Amino acid sequence: MKFHILISFLILSFISNLYSQEVSNWQNYTDMKNVRSIQGTVNGFWAATSGGGFFYNSGSDKYKTLHKSDGLIGSSLNAVTIDKYGKIWLGGTNGTIDVYNPTTDKIKSILDIYNSSNTNKGINELNTIGDTILVSSDFGLSLLDSRNYVFYDTFFKFGDLLPYLKVNSTLKSNLFYLATAGGVAIQKAGAVNLSAPESWNAYTTLNGLRSNNVLNIVKFNNLIIAGTDKGLSVFNDSTWNDFLPQFNDQSVNDLFIKADSLFIDIGNTLFLYKNNVVSPFKNIDRSMRQLSYSNSMGLIAATVNGVIIFNDNTYKYPNGPAANQFPQISVDTHGNFWSASGKDGTGVGFYKYDGNSWTNYNHGNTPTILSNDYYFVNTGPHGEIYFGNWGRGFTLVENNASVIQTFTAANSPLVGIPFDTNFVVISGFANDSKGNLWILNYWPGDVRTLSMLTPDSTWYLFKNPVELNQSLEFHYNLAIDQYDTKWYSLNNPDQMGLFYFNENHTYGDNNNADDKFAFITTDDGLNSNTINSIVTDKRGDIWVGTNLGVNIITNTGSILDSQSDLIISSVFTLRQQTVNVIAVDPLNNKWIGTNQGLLYVNSDGSSLLSIFNSQNSPLPSDEIKSLAVDENTGRVYVGTDAGLTSFETPSVKPVASFSELFLYPNPFLVNDGSKQLTIDGLIKDTDIKILNIEGKLIREFSSPGGRVAYWDGKNDNGDFVASGIYFVVAFDKEGNNITTSKVAVIHK
Repeated sequence: MKFHILISFLILSFISNLYSQEVSNWQNYTDMKNVRSIQGTVNGFWAATSGGGFFYNSGSDKYKTLHKSDGLIGSSLNAVTIDKYGKIWLGGTNGTIDVYNPTTDKIKSILDIYNSSNTNKGINELNTIGDTILVSSDFGLSLLDSRNYVFYDTFFKFGDLLPYLKVNSTLKSNLFYLATAGGVAIQKAGAVNLSAPESWNAYTTLNGLRSNNVLNIVKFNNLIIAGTDKGLSVFNDSTWNDFLPQFNDQSVNDLFIKADSLFIDIGNTLFLYKNNVVSPFKNIDRSMRQLSYSNSMGLIAATVNGVIIFNDNTYKYPNGPAANQFPQISVDTHGNFWSASGKDGTGVGFYKYDGNSWTNYNHGNTPTILSNDYYFVNTGPHGEIYFGNWGRGFTLVENNASVIQTFTAANSPLVGIPFDTNFVVISGFANDSKGNLWILNYWPGDVRTLSMLTPDSTWYLFKNPVELNQSLEFHYNLAIDQYDTKWYSLNNPDQMGLFYFNENHTYGDNNNADDKFAFITTDDGLNSNTINSIVTDKRGDIWVGTNLGVNIITNTGSILDSQSDLIISSVFTLRQQTVNVIAVDPLNNKWIGTNQGLLYVNSDGSSLLSIFNSQNSPLPSDEIKSLAVDENTGRVYVGTDAGLTSFETPSVKPVASFSELFLYPNPFLVNDGSKQLTIDGLIKDTDIKILNIEGKLIREFSSPGGRVAYWDGKNDNGDFVASGIYFVVAFDKEGNNITTSKVAVIHK
């Protein structure tokens, strides 16, 4: 089976489709508070974070951010340094080294370590010595020429220490001094061939080190001082002695020298050692990771909450989501993006992106939010947003977040889990054709899995007869089809599968005689009982994503008339894929999120149109957690386990009738076919004619079905047209609705 999956993806890797060329304007959005390394400059600092890199300009109070969508290969960064030419070097947790040149605004990627056969290849520290970049990695020390980006040496065996040890930090002061996970390695005086283990002296706790896990090493007042996870040691000829024993058994996160002062980072307290006296310098509420100095701001430190400026006790980081956690996402009718964050204590509230900036809502800044564990989100037809909480019911957000109301066991009929009925977990929302809000209860103690809230705030609770006399837990993935049938999954390890329920628009406990319901499993045709996603497409078909591909349920109307059985088919192009999430675009094509990337298939799943992953696109990870489509703009949002990505597509919801065509770029330059003319403002299933100034037909084609179509500047023979003025005529199938516009074409 693994062989077939591998072959499938090798084939997919060669897929070249016009649609993939039309995917454009990629953007990454990440939380950049988690800062791991910093490098101060004259007017600010550079930072390496878990979500990319950024520069803070203290003069303008502005940020320059770098993501994969800007050209980085690494998205989770550990190290940063600046070479003598002003280029910024960024080291990734996966071995990537990206070099940003501020002068040209270009990025050069060095992938030697990333592509190496080493199991552990993270970059732990980057230092600049003349034209050489010292690369401390998970397997040794490498020397890299900053002028031509070439590695000219790598050392991985130091004396008697184990080979391929993690090097945390490197000091070059006549000799090389290495802080490793197994002790300290020091270059022997006069040794030239540093690849030979005998060129190094190795020191461990047997030689007096406080610990073999050495985190940093510096030279201060002619003393070689090592910081370990159990205190400080100082080198004395051939042995190590305790240094500043008051820090014994404490982890020394960093050592930083400024003039005649040594700063010692012990957790969340910074100490100053000067004139042989130790004194507390600063205490903060977060652990510090690395220290640096900026001419404009003074001493600074990297923390999990940004970079702290000690002069004014402020934290600096770019505006972004509160965390790189996107378990479920949605776009409201106004184009605002919303995301949940997590469950079981991992949540940080919920976030909103309006296209320009992020707003993060949590218990600290919004009192009506009772808990930060929001795991589910859904946007309603009138711009309202619903967030399901892991234990505190759900929250309704309206009027651009001016109204935030929470529904719990105390102020609603919702009942929590059997052994704590106040602990209400809401795991799904959907609206039916009457405008009612349906709410899925993860594990209700009263077995009322489905609740309905009408527009006039009346509650109804429903027991699916299939679930009666059972205490079933782990309900997920609520969807409603055009017949108002509710579909949802059961992920109880002892009983897994797919439910449907239709109350026939009769509510209340005394009106259940006409209810329709069933439980569907592999016995009925599902690929698997492990269901991760359920969506209703534009035709009303139900798409079910499982850990073994996708099923489509087509004749859902048969549930009500009982004239035929449900037809359940399997999508061949998605066989054996672990499908985490499915999204439907305005053309009824499907975006499929898997653990190996993002797939795009046509409306019935018969053709795979495109595949995107972390290797061929700015996606920060192949593990796709969530998807959302903004139908009014064609922008697709992709939530991964390493951040959020979005991109533009031509799949835009068509307008109801023609008003005006928007053609861009205008003038339209055609030469090599790399550019296309965008035709915007179309109705559904538009026919398009391209005419020259004499009215001669040059090209005729149909739109994909949405608001946007493209012309490549060619005639029906496949040749680029000559320079001139061309008319674009768009009309419906019957020829009753028509509009025109014109474009200037320049053919060089």
